[in-house]
Amino acid sequence: MTATANQEQLNQLRDLGAATVYESQGAKGALDHGMKPIDPTVRLAGPAFTVDCRPADNLMLHYAVQKAQPGDVLVVDAKGFMEAGPWGDVLTIQAMKVGIAGLVINGCVRDANLIIELGFPVFCRGLSIKGTAKNQPGKVNVPVSIGDVLIHPGDIIVGDRDGLAVVPQGEVESVIAASLAREEKEEKQREAIAQGSFTSDLLGLTDTLRRLGLT
Repeated sequence: MTATANQEQLNQLRDLGAATVYESQGAKGALDHGMKPIDPTVRLAGPAFTVDCRPADNLMLHYAVQKAQPGDVLVVDAKGFMEAGPWGDVLTIQAMKVGIAGLVINGCVRDANLIIELGFPVFCRGLSIKGTAKNQPGKVNVPVSIGDVLIHPGDIIVGDRDGLAVVPQGEVESVIAASLAREEKEEKQREAIAQGSFTSDLLGLTDTLRRLGLT
C-alpha cells in the first residue's frame, strides 16, 4: 500500500463516506454518476494504483495485480468501453490473494454474482459478458482520467453506494478535518429539525424564498 495515508485515516474516510468527503473538499473530486458499485453495500478507501489499458484488452490487469501492494485500489482507465468485461471472478480471486482492496474501472466487468459473493468492492460503468484479448501494452502508476477527474498514483479513493470521490494524497488530513466538521454541523441540524426547525431556516434560505415570492 502506497504510504499516502495511514490505516486509521483510511478507516475515517471510508466511514465518513464519498458524499461527505466530496463536499468537504470543496465539491471536487467526484467521479461521474455512471461509476457505481456492483454491490451497493460495499465501502472502500485506499490509495490508487493506476492502470491505463486498451479497450477490450486486459493484459495490463493481469500485470497490475502482480505489481499492486496490499491495500491498493486498482484504478483502471479502460476508456469507458462497454462491449467487453475485462475483469471477472478469476482476477478477483487473484486480487484478493495479494490483498488488493478493490477495483475502480472505467468500463465493464463480468461474473458479478461471484464477485459480490466474494465480497470484493468493484465500481464500474456496467456489466458485459463479452471477453477480451490479452495482447496490448499499457501503463501502470501514471495519471489517468475518468470523466473530468484526474487521478494520480497514491491519491485516495473513497467509494460507497453514493459513488466515488478522489482525495489528493497531500490533502488527506485537511479533508478529514473538514469532513468531521461537516458531520458535526449536520448532526446539530438533525437535532434542530427534531426540535421543530425547518431546513430553510437552518440554511439561511428564508430571504431567498421571500424574494422569490415563496412565503
